[in-house]
Formats: sequence, C-alpha cells, structure tokens
Amino acid sequence: MSVLVKIHGIYGSEPVFRNTRVPFQSLLDYLERGQTLDEFLDAYPTVTREDAITALEEARSTLVAHLR
Repeated sequence: MSVLVKIHGIYGSEPVFRNTRVPFQSLLDYLERGQTLDEFLDAYPTVTREDAITALEEARSTLVAHLR
C-alpha cells in the first residue's frame, strides 16, 4: 500500500501522505531548496521518517520505470 494518496478536494487532488494533509510536493520542495529530511520532518510532524523515505523510493521507482 502506498504511503501517498490522492483525496478529492484536498490540494487539488495532489498526492498527500496517507492520514495527513501534507502534500508530497512539500517534501520535494524542502529537498530542492537544500533543506534536510530532518527539517521537513520537524516542520511536518504528522509525517514519519519511514513514510517520507518510502514516498521518495516510490517516486524514484516510478521515474525509473517511466524512463525505460
């Protein structure tokens, strides 16, 4: 089961972390700005480290599969 879900009406149905309203894009934005995973987790305590890492791994797998 994915740690990311789309909920109609929340953030334009962008993927959010399951059981939260935290968009996956927020994690990507933090990392793109050079901030750490710990800084993201401090800002969004409803997201677990395990879920953040799993979401990044899922995104990587999706991208790699798309490029093949």
